[in-house]
Amino acid sequence: MKISREVKIGLTGIIALVLLFFTIKFLQGVQLFSTRDTYFINFGNAKALAKSSPVYADGYDVGIVSDIRYDYDHPGSGVIVEISVEHGMRIPVGTTAVLDEAMLGGCTLNLLMGNSPVERYAIGDTIPSAENNGLMAKAADMIPKLEQTLAKVDTLLTTLNALAADPNVRKIIANAEVITANLDQSSRDLNKLLEKDVPQMTTTFTAAGQNVVALTDKLNQLDLEGTMAKVDGTMNNVNQMTERLNSPDNNIGLLLNDTSLYGNLNRTATGAAALVEDLKSHPKRYVHFSVFGKKDKPQAPEKVPSE
Repeated sequence: MKISREVKIGLTGIIALVLLFFTIKFLQGVQLFSTRDTYFINFGNAKALAKSSPVYADGYDVGIVSDIRYDYDHPGSGVIVEISVEHGMRIPVGTTAVLDEAMLGGCTLNLLMGNSPVERYAIGDTIPSAENNGLMAKAADMIPKLEQTLAKVDTLLTTLNALAADPNVRKIIANAEVITANLDQSSRDLNKLLEKDVPQMTTTFTAAGQNVVALTDKLNQLDLEGTMAKVDGTMNNVNQMTERLNSPDNNIGLLLNDTSLYGNLNRTATGAAALVEDLKSHPKRYVHFSVFGKKDKPQAPEKVPSE
């Protein structure tokens, strides 16, 4: 039997369509020749979950999202997600399903497995869902704080720009450069001082210290007790002399302490002064000269009135 050309073309098209269908399913992660179990999950918000998204059990890939349906007849009741997992996988009661949002977009479904050792969900049951306060939720909570921080940073940058534009800042920087140069020069001078003058000063101090030690040794060798005894004796003699000068029992004490002697000396000095004045005024009363050698009888001197 001869097959016509048209039939061949039709069979080829059908085979191509079948191959294309299996290829698409394979690319979607559907294993066509393996048996899978189906479960359902009701989410209040699908968070952009897509078909063929992987399903993880505690982080391990156990299946895919086979279908997502929205209940148009009952808006607000949530989204029904159908998942296909490996056949024979035991999902214990207490397991919850959460949606993990990726940082760069997309969403994955994760089953948080329960710990019931006996009870488990039957194939076709609905697994309860839970809200996941993961990284994106925490990031959403941080956005208001981040906005406040950005506002403060913007204010800080504005202040820094105004400060940088202030001409006084340039003067301060220039002064700081001058101060730095002065400090550098001072550091160099100090290094020179430490290298040259300080060793000389150290030598001088060492010599002075040695001299002080030598002087101390000589002082230790002196008879200080004998010297102090002599000084005490000398002071005693001075005290005795002072006491004798103050006492009227001796000539020097009388001379220093007797006021009558002072009065007599004063009157004697006054009489001598009057005698000298009278001698100047009447010299003939005391001295006589004669050209022919005749000696006149001297007159008696006038009596000087005593004071």
